[in-house]
Amino acid sequence: MSLWEYANPKRFMSWTAPVLPWAFGLAGLCLVTGLIWGFFFTPDDYRQGSTVKIIYLHVPSALMAINAWIMMLVASLIWLVRRHHVSALAAKAAAPVGITMTLIALMTGAIWGQPMWGTYWAWDPRLTSFLILFLFYLGYMALWAAIDDPDTAADLTSVLCMVGSVFALLSRYAVNFWNQGLHQGASLSLDKEENVADVFFQPLLLSIAGFVLLFFALVLLRTRTEIRSRRVRALQMRESRS
Repeated sequence: MSLWEYANPKRFMSWTAPVLPWAFGLAGLCLVTGLIWGFFFTPDDYRQGSTVKIIYLHVPSALMAINAWIMMLVASLIWLVRRHHVSALAAKAAAPVGITMTLIALMTGAIWGQPMWGTYWAWDPRLTSFLILFLFYLGYMALWAAIDDPDTAADLTSVLCMVGSVFALLSRYAVNFWNQGLHQGASLSLDKEENVADVFFQPLLLSIAGFVLLFFALVLLRTRTEIRSRRVRALQMRESRS
């Protein structure tokens, strides 16, 4: 069986129905365990104090804000090449989830930045590229809403997604590109010297797993909703012609 058969709307609806409860359940388990463990059962950092615990929200949301856009890029490229409608709808479905993750990352970053930098906002390279990414999310969603023809909207938003991917990559690697930025280095790294301490590491991994699973579940749920909406619209158009 070809992998592309799972992108068929009918088959997509059938295999995602039993997966959704498990995805939401595992996401809730990981999030509750990771956040309670991180916020209540880890010590304060010797330099950052209790503010270090915001990493359990900030790091996973920032990670998913970037990866959500990358997922949208892959889905958009599949649409442009293969013309699979489910891929375009999945990209559309991921945008509201991605912009929410971006907003959480920006807000938690501001809360962390005030005691660390003395200000809620600084025009740091990573912060600036993240803000631009947020604006691209807004533009992407607005473009979908502004165009009536779904195929035309999918084409134009796919192009916008490719352009916005530059800022998604900048958000990820800005610290490496511009060493003078205020933003600290990566919290998760193959280099043990850059990694967070082990006491923070395990609950952080659980929180990240929870955010990944939650994103996966929400995108599946919203894609199913988009497929249903497309079907309803097709039926309405058919009835209006008859």
